[in-house]
Amino acid sequence: MFKPQTSCAHAAWSCMACQPNSANAHAADRRQLLKGLGGLGLFGSLGLAGAPVAAQSSMGLIDTHHHFYPPAYQKAWFDWEDKRNIPHFSQQEKWTREGAVADMDKAGVKKAMLSMASTPGVWFDLPLAEINQMVRTVNDYGAQMVKDFPGRFGLFAALTMVDVESTLKEIAYAFDVLKADGVGIQTNYGDKWPGHPDFAPIFQELNRRKALVYFHPLAANCCGRLNTGTFPAVIEVPHDTTRAVVNLLLSGSFVKFRDIQWLFSHGGGTIPMLAGRINFFHRNAKNIADVAPNGIEAELKRLYYDTANATHPSSMASLLKLVPSSQVVYGSDYPYVAMDTQATALTQLGLEPKVLQEIQHLNAERLLKRP
Repeated sequence: MFKPQTSCAHAAWSCMACQPNSANAHAADRRQLLKGLGGLGLFGSLGLAGAPVAAQSSMGLIDTHHHFYPPAYQKAWFDWEDKRNIPHFSQQEKWTREGAVADMDKAGVKKAMLSMASTPGVWFDLPLAEINQMVRTVNDYGAQMVKDFPGRFGLFAALTMVDVESTLKEIAYAFDVLKADGVGIQTNYGDKWPGHPDFAPIFQELNRRKALVYFHPLAANCCGRLNTGTFPAVIEVPHDTTRAVVNLLLSGSFVKFRDIQWLFSHGGGTIPMLAGRINFFHRNAKNIADVAPNGIEAELKRLYYDTANATHPSSMASLLKLVPSSQVVYGSDYPYVAMDTQATALTQLGLEPKVLQEIQHLNAERLLKRP
């Protein structure tokens, strides 16, 4: 068991806000983020226009990267931000269950997998009992959405993670009672990445259940305020997916927990670009036979990756050069990104029809089948 740090360890920008005298800087960074996303056209209309609508509507997309906001969680998040003078995302403020379904219909998404975003997690500096209650509230709400909109949603249940016993209880509840499709967790918790020994009992249980484990990234404590001229979501967030993958790889977690299905956001962060470098420096490690018995690239090829903010031609070329198309699933990052953005980009890559269909829905259908 470990305790969350008193400063926020769970968000792309939250650790900035929790540092002394940094609230104004944090708010400025959040405004910069909002402005930057707006400039990219990511906060435009969620609908599609003209010919693309007809094209998308026939796809039957399965969206594996789709966020939702139970009312109690939404209030806690906004209260948390208000105390730190952090502006809210307008898309998050406007979110409703019915609005999500309407946007899915416009974008040709037949099913979306509900999951929590990593910022600011489910902690809010609360005592453990209240953290557990927040997690349960989130999961119950998601499960109710699955029931209320038959066939339209699935659930990646949230987990406490900061306490092993509580997390194991929530795993049992999520799968045995709520019939969740998998679990959604963060790429790091308080400067501990998922290969840390503290998490071993949790992954042992998920392995026993042959669970699907979906990872959503955030900026690590070290790097949220690095002055690179941009905000953490641009560089630090995808890099933390890479940290999580490498940590799981080199800790031997991918081998020890062989029955887990691993799904990583944003095309694996920078894994496709750095795969050769990781292999170069670690292929001759003394324990390589234990952590990667078939080689490092073989382990990376076994993982699943979603397309959220990874559909630029160079990103997809790198990803599909590293892994077979069978390991890539569609993800939108809704509501922060218009639901059709990645879907439209996929159709413009010149992929073979079979590969396109695999990414749009066939791979997700296979992945989501319960063992």
